[in-house]
Amino acid sequence: MGEFDGRVEGHRDGHGFVVPDNGDPAIYLAPQEMRSVLHRDRVRVRVQRMDRKGRPEGRVLDIIERRKTPIIGRLLHEGGQWIVAPEDRRYGQDILIPKNATASAQVGQVVSVELTEPPSLHSQPVGRVSEVLGEIDDAGMEIEIAVRKYEVPHQFSAETLAAAASLPEKLRAVDRKNRIDLTDVPLVTIDGEDARDFDDAVYCEPFKRGRGKSAFTGWRLLVAIADVSHYVKPGEALDNDAYERATSVYFPRRVIPMLPEKLSNGLCSLNPEVERLALVCDMLVGEDGAIDAYQFFPAVINSHARLTYTEVAAALANTRGPEAHRRADVLPHLLHLHEVYRALLKQRGKRGAIDFETTETQIVCDDNGRIEKIVPRTRTDAHRLIEESMLAANVCAAQFIASADHPSLYRVHEGPTPEKRIALQAYLRALGLGLSLSDDPKPGEMQAISQATQGRPDAVQISTMLLRSMQQAVYTATNNGHFGLAFDAYTHFTSPIRRYPDLLVHRVIKALLGGKRFHLAPNALTRTPELRKNAKPAQRPAKPLSQEVTVWEGVGAHCSANERRADEASRDVEAWLKCRYMREHLGEEFSGTVSAVAGFGLFVTLDALYVDGLVHITELGGEYYRFDETRQELRGERSGVRYVVGTRVRVQVSRVDLDGRKIDFRMVREGDSERLVDKSRPERSERVKAPTALAELTAVREADRVVKASVRELKTQAGSDPAKRSRKPAPRRPAPRPRARR
Repeated sequence: MGEFDGRVEGHRDGHGFVVPDNGDPAIYLAPQEMRSVLHRDRVRVRVQRMDRKGRPEGRVLDIIERRKTPIIGRLLHEGGQWIVAPEDRRYGQDILIPKNATASAQVGQVVSVELTEPPSLHSQPVGRVSEVLGEIDDAGMEIEIAVRKYEVPHQFSAETLAAAASLPEKLRAVDRKNRIDLTDVPLVTIDGEDARDFDDAVYCEPFKRGRGKSAFTGWRLLVAIADVSHYVKPGEALDNDAYERATSVYFPRRVIPMLPEKLSNGLCSLNPEVERLALVCDMLVGEDGAIDAYQFFPAVINSHARLTYTEVAAALANTRGPEAHRRADVLPHLLHLHEVYRALLKQRGKRGAIDFETTETQIVCDDNGRIEKIVPRTRTDAHRLIEESMLAANVCAAQFIASADHPSLYRVHEGPTPEKRIALQAYLRALGLGLSLSDDPKPGEMQAISQATQGRPDAVQISTMLLRSMQQAVYTATNNGHFGLAFDAYTHFTSPIRRYPDLLVHRVIKALLGGKRFHLAPNALTRTPELRKNAKPAQRPAKPLSQEVTVWEGVGAHCSANERRADEASRDVEAWLKCRYMREHLGEEFSGTVSAVAGFGLFVTLDALYVDGLVHITELGGEYYRFDETRQELRGERSGVRYVVGTRVRVQVSRVDLDGRKIDFRMVREGDSERLVDKSRPERSERVKAPTALAELTAVREADRVVKASVRELKTQAGSDPAKRSRKPAPRRPAPRPRARR
């Protein structure tokens, strides 16, 4: 049935898939076929048949490339042999370690392993310990594991560190050349209390053009963004490391930055009362919130104040209060910012942009890096005015580049696929809402459905289904607009300290301002992932630039993949911390809300702790429950009991699998006697078997991940974005000394 080259994706149950390079559907590999390959190997397969689920099933013909990156796991001694059980269970096989290749690591320690012999049909892989990370209970070990497990670059090259050290401590005369001096403009930064770098500053004042009653009135809005491109030049060491990372990675209490600290917290950070270089978007916003004119220019600025969301929200809420009095010098400008925000909000409503309110949480850790509490994030008008200001600047940047017919990276968020649209239409019909979705849905339709269903018991479920129907946002050279925000053209311009696409957009804008073009050279340091398949054609033909556009597409795919990698690493650490946290609550009962429904059970979010767990269908009672995929509900055939998103339940924490990052609940009903729960610590040597229907479990969690990513995208990249948290660079961790076995 054909031969394909692709990448192996292992599964915890022992089987795997090959993801073809050409974008065709994944090819199933039986456990026997997985014995000779490992997760992330590149192989050539031949499709032999269609399995009972209708999936193409393949046979490995050749191994094109073995992954050479180290594998992280726990060192164990079983049956007289040293083995390493990989932390990432998708590898599926333990690694044999010769007794003289353990590097003095102790039993149970976390180690990094380099393979010396690959697996085969008749033998396990063999390796040697290349690094001893320490004990599993060491503070911060979950982050050390995650950065290696997901191959997150976490050490700058010597050339990059030397280049950063050679940069000046403050602005020089040559840096000010050909820049507008805005040091007298009272720009301010508004961020979270624990932010350490500041890449955007804002200022607003009333604007009037013309005379008499017919004079145009509105606001002049300035958004100044740190000019990282002045210091990070294409092809240099700083740029190579930034491209390889593509984004900063944020963990609780720690960050893996895209740029060295001297840039991210120093020269490029818009710190108060110091002169900094910036690229400014200067906009005229009308009373209706429409952007009537804009211009970009390089400038020198001086932030007049470092403000927090909390104090700005307090000052806006009470203009005679203590916070307003303390910030009296900038209060008039804050009030103008609030006015222009309300005008921009009108325009958002006219566009029909989607704006679903969801609860976001923040993990608060103690001094040992363990969860102390999980608290909801409160979004105020201070967050929202910054968000709308950044959205406006991003749209202007996209329009400026598109109008010049210059290739660049756009932030593209596409609407529902035909399959998801049909499923959503069926779901809405099944609910009998009387609200329909057209065959070519617009953002306004979804926003109207969300608003019309507010106050219903199933409003949360409806919003979740609307979000799940949309695709994940990506970086691409093909401008297909942003569906969720209802923009014809949208890009990322406002965070070049932590996102490489923003840095590229800055380079394009500065080249256009100078009457030139920015030519993007392919980067040979990082292998570019496959390009997106079935992308819609560009809105503007670019035949003379087709080769260059292909390079831009490759860089966009690289940045999108590394963004997903950063999200996965962050979620892995948060899941580990939550599992560790919930082990202290085994056997306790909590009230919660059903957050997702699947054929194998319910996902429940605890009210008090904001932690998710699974209630398996076998824990719902002694009757048969039927899953209605259209209605997204489980219904008991005998009792008629229904479980949907938003259903209130009472659960008990019954099991925590730290290695599998899973928390299990059981349903608690009136009169239930306390059931014995498993309070043992699952270790790797126990080989805890993954629950049945794990493939479906993974699919539901992936859908939930896309939903949360969509919510973050719709709230833009400022304000509520977790990246505005503390950005203290990760310290270089020395290799721990071997310890005696506990």
